[in-house]
Amino acid sequence: MDFLRSLKKNKELIWFLAKDDIKKRYAGSSLGIVWAFAQPLVTITIYWFVFQIGLRSVAPGQYGDMPFLVWIMCGLIPWFFFSDGINSVTSVFLEYSYLVKKVVFDINILPVIKIISAMFVHIFFIFLIFIVMALFGYMPSICYIQAFYYSFCMICLILAIGYFTSSLSVFFRDLPQLVQVCLSAGMWLTPIMWAFDMLQGYWFSFIFKLNPMFYVVEGYRSAILGHQWLFSNWKLTIYFWCVVVLLTLIGRNVFKKMKPHFADVL
Repeated sequence: MDFLRSLKKNKELIWFLAKDDIKKRYAGSSLGIVWAFAQPLVTITIYWFVFQIGLRSVAPGQYGDMPFLVWIMCGLIPWFFFSDGINSVTSVFLEYSYLVKKVVFDINILPVIKIISAMFVHIFFIFLIFIVMALFGYMPSICYIQAFYYSFCMICLILAIGYFTSSLSVFFRDLPQLVQVCLSAGMWLTPIMWAFDMLQGYWFSFIFKLNPMFYVVEGYRSAILGHQWLFSNWKLTIYFWCVVVLLTLIGRNVFKKMKPHFADVL
């Protein structure tokens, strides 16, 4: 509740700093904010070309009749947001060290600023999925609104992990690089370029479901491609939110204990 009150109190400042963060990230480049959209688009195009044109891949399992491009976009786009959010939040106290040192500034809002900054780009790509679906002849469905629910899931997950990693990174400066390595591995351990159905019959398949991003990626695909409601997999929904609550308690507890020492270290 203290956190929510802090967000409400500083909402105008959060909005201003989030917009400023985007401008600052691409300041000095000729194309500016265009790069925020160009890199994901190029990545999607490369994966689509390699897997569908080169390897003749098709959308697997229950989505076999769907265009492969849409199938892979529904996996990559949420991961782009999650990866960008975790990387940004992990280094946020180091980046805004001049604000952390100010006694009167509420540093609780800094991770939120980074997430909102990344959210601008993510919303664009959500609507891009809808547009691509329409171009392939698939009309919009009410189930599409669940994409914003799963985006909210990622926001909560990023905050839960981010308060933990950002607090530790102040004292352990190699942590941002370690997080990037973990995210690179996590991308391939999450069913983004491959389908979970491929593991059916293997005893260790349940391990992949323990990954919270499994719930999000599969949720995007089931909502947009399968037109299924989240209630159809209520057990995984309960598990996801239990993990988020647990990670939030750990992250906030670590943040509160380390917060008094941030200014001394920075």
